[in-house]
Amino acid sequence: MRWAVILGASSGFGAATARALAAEGYGIFGVHLDRRGAQPAIDALVAELRAFGVPVAFHNGNAARDDTRATIIEQIQATVGAGEVAVLLHSLAFGTLRPYLAPEGRDASIARSHLEMTVDVMGHSLVYWAQDIVSCGLMVNGGRIFAMTSSGSLVAWPSYGAVSAAKAALEAHVRQLALELAPHGITVNGIMAGVTRTAALEKIPGADQIARKALERNPHGRLTQPEDVAHAIVALCSPRTAWITGNLIRVDGGETIAG
Repeated sequence: MRWAVILGASSGFGAATARALAAEGYGIFGVHLDRRGAQPAIDALVAELRAFGVPVAFHNGNAARDDTRATIIEQIQATVGAGEVAVLLHSLAFGTLRPYLAPEGRDASIARSHLEMTVDVMGHSLVYWAQDIVSCGLMVNGGRIFAMTSSGSLVAWPSYGAVSAAKAALEAHVRQLALELAPHGITVNGIMAGVTRTAALEKIPGADQIARKALERNPHGRLTQPEDVAHAIVALCSPRTAWITGNLIRVDGGETIAG
């Protein structure tokens, strides 16, 4: 049985990828962090995934905490056989959106705790998950690790500095993990999606303007959808893509090249 472990599985890119992989016969182990009010939607997603005839297990918790990760790894080991994790998707989107120097004063500016938490959750946690998944023998030769990044790692948006730093760190981790996991036959790639109307985007100050400019640039005349990214990830899970590793792969319909 092939399994996919999806961090950030309840919505956006994570949920879309869970659907696409379940349709291909992958069991889904989803990790998410949601309040009680979101449970009906999560239950509906789990039922939708199980309708593909695959096993599904979801865990609600902070995937960036060491103790939570240890608990989840134990649950995965109890659910999944050795070497059966074929895919690990890092799609955690939780961070602080504050300016470095706010005009209102110091209290409105980003603090050390905000910056360090954001980079840890959205960047460094990829390393810790990869370490545990591989060292526990859950993922072996032929495995695929994907990390969701964005063009925000390359440009400056209002109040986005901490997330931009996290994405830049994430991309560096992708390269290093690809180097170190190549002898194990495991590929690691960053997926740079085009601007997509997700819950994470809506939290960014000026989200409507970001989306409008992306729509104007995109030669397809529409924004990227989570399903576009999910289909690309499924394609990259093919054994024929084993030589593609250490890359930042744009899935944006040409949004970037249009200038």
